[in-house]
Amino acid sequence: MAKAMSKKSEKTKTLPYDVSEQLRTPEEMAAYLDAWLEEAPDDASGIARALGDIARAKGMTLVAKEAGLSRESLYRALSADGNPSFATVLKVARALGVRLHAAAA
Repeated sequence: MAKAMSKKSEKTKTLPYDVSEQLRTPEEMAAYLDAWLEEAPDDASGIARALGDIARAKGMTLVAKEAGLSRESLYRALSADGNPSFATVLKVARALGVRLHAAAA
């Protein structure tokens, strides 16, 4: 009976998932952003977070430098609460080596 009781009280251990650890190549990064743009085109904060995920995968310090921003302002702009300007989005996309494109709806 003691064994049965201890099994019930065991908890499943979960680990945090960070998508940036899965984005290893420029193609994977571009596909991830493209999926956000396709699946949630009206979710500006989600798209900004996706850019943040890609920036973390590439290295925030490097991306901030290439975008001409401070690392802190980049983190802030691409956070869940961030609201980056379109100019910032374009700078970050260029620094990440990805392009936004338009297609007929």
